[in-house]
Formats: sequence, C-alpha cells, structure tokens
Amino acid sequence: MEEETNPNSTRRKPWITISILIVVIGLLWMAMPEGFKMTHEQIGTGKPALVFIYDPNLVVTVDQSEQMNKARDLLGDRVFFLIAKIGTPEGDRLIAEHQASTTELLLFDRSGDLIKRQFALKSANELIQWIEEDVP
Repeated sequence: MEEETNPNSTRRKPWITISILIVVIGLLWMAMPEGFKMTHEQIGTGKPALVFIYDPNLVVTVDQSEQMNKARDLLGDRVFFLIAKIGTPEGDRLIAEHQASTTELLLFDRSGDLIKRQFALKSANELIQWIEEDVP
C-alpha cells in the first residue's frame, strides 16, 4: 500500500513553526523588565539609585519589575531605577561587588554608598516608603 501525502499538511508545517517561534519570542520579550537601565554608571551621580537583582527565570522578578514601574511613575526622576541582570557582565560585576543575591533590592544614596538591601517582593507603596525613609 502506498502512503499518500497531503500537500496541504506540508504547506502548513513552516507556518506552524513560525507561529510557535513568534509566540516564544513574544513571551521572552514580555519577561524582560521594561524601561530599566542595565548599566550602573548612574549610581553615585547625585540621585539615589534602586537596583534590583534580576533573574529572568523567576516569576518574582517580573512581579517586582511591575512594582518598580509603578513606584517610578509616582517618584518621577528623583530616583534611578536600575536592573542588575544575572548572567551579564555588568550585572554579575555589581552582584559580586556587593555580594548581592537574586531578587535582592539594593538602595544606594546620592554618593553611591549602599545604604539598604532587602529581598523582593515589595509593592510600589512599600518601595516608595522604603526609599523615602533614608533618602528624602
């Protein structure tokens, strides 16, 4: 018995593969924190800086990034909101220098001194209060 091939099914295979790739890329794109610098040259430049140790493999990092976005909207440009992403040269350097752990929040004063650290998850209001306790 001869095997019949359906020409319609072979035409659909590339589209299915492309669709799956688009979905995967979209999910990865959504997992990245939005609008946060992953460089740290702003620390110590006259404004306080909040740095979040970001691991894209953990759900809490996405939640904390969302809360940081809300806090940033309320605080405006009074504070730098930065990310130290694990597995990147710049992120790993900051993590090592401050002996930080994944999902930790680091608060630096205007001169660049580390003044506070705490693990996520903090709501936007908790972040604002936490920042304003030591940095008016």
